Amino acid sequence: MQRVEPELDIVRRVAPFGVPAALLALALGALFADLHAGVSAMLGVVVVFLNFIANGVILARAARVSVTALFGAATIGFVVRMAVVLAFMFFLNQFDWFSPVAFAAGLVPTLIVLLAWEAKLVSGPIGQQWQIPEEQPTR
Repeated sequence: MQRVEPELDIVRRVAPFGVPAALLALALGALFADLHAGVSAMLGVVVVFLNFIANGVILARAARVSVTALFGAATIGFVVRMAVVLAFMFFLNQFDWFSPVAFAAGLVPTLIVLLAWEAKLVSGPIGQQWQIPEEQPTR
């Protein structure tokens, strides 16, 4: 029987759109402001996609261990990933070329679209593959 890992399936379906989305953010930022804003917006998109991929891989690995590990990875992983994003933003803010507004303009819409797409995938065919393992009786 083939093991189904819906977390990785979602990542496989979404990840190919990361590069086109980043290039679109670069072009729009450069068009509406300047190249530095475009690069900042592109970095916002890249952060969202890398965060999404990391989340999928972490959850898939934890799901192989146990439901408790999955819960821990989901909760603690979220906090750790958000701390990394925040640290990255503080790091980038040291540079004159970085635009926090353009970064947010790339990050926020990408995050909203990605969450909506993930919800659509989970409520559709991928979500039907999920099976919660039965608890093993303790002896």
